[in-house]
Amino acid sequence: MLQRRGIRRSMASSTGDGSGSGFSGMDDYESLISTTDAELLKRAWRNEKAAPEILRFEASLVQRSREQIQLMEETVEEYTKNGVDALSVSLYQMDLDRTLFLLRSYLRTRLQKIEKYAFHIQKTAELWNLLSKQEQTFAKRCTDDMEQLFEQSVLSKLPDRYKSHLKQSVISEEDDMVPEAQLDSFVICRCKRFLGAFQLDETGVEKPVDLEADDLYALRYKSIKPLVESGQVDLV
Repeated sequence: MLQRRGIRRSMASSTGDGSGSGFSGMDDYESLISTTDAELLKRAWRNEKAAPEILRFEASLVQRSREQIQLMEETVEEYTKNGVDALSVSLYQMDLDRTLFLLRSYLRTRLQKIEKYAFHIQKTAELWNLLSKQEQTFAKRCTDDMEQLFEQSVLSKLPDRYKSHLKQSVISEEDDMVPEAQLDSFVICRCKRFLGAFQLDETGVEKPVDLEADDLYALRYKSIKPLVESGQVDLV
């Protein structure tokens, strides 16, 4: 089974005792220490699947998951070799299969987003820095291959003013041929805790929404993007 994360926090509040408002309470502490890497991987996978844009690569979590997968594979092999009862082996194998599926799907989802938005990601420093080193190498190879393909199959046959793989023509002010993630699309999300009144738009035209713990909301991704990045809201 995936081991629990070693999370420790001070239980003292800003006043020095354990009953003040400096810490949200025992429930938060118990939630933290009971969070397994398997649950964290599932959360990262769900967020990545639901978010229209690529999120930050969970490097430490992926590394820990890979180490746990190797440990479980060795355990299953050892149990099978030593004739341990089939039920125990089956339980370990189920846990191993689940973790492998989550990790592979998480990484595959990210690669699909990189392929789709490779040019936009490469030219946007904020997005580029969200990738792992291996993903950056993959993104660079994607843009090089697509640029070469466009040049050989289409662009070389067009007039000079239309030979850019980023713009429709030389008069275009922006890279209007580069697909970008639609941040205004709606997503289903759940708050981890009560967040109070939250303003959904920058203009202040819409009324604030009270975000309650464990309630589901259908909101524009752009409005809750900071909450997803900070871990206060999970996508479903």
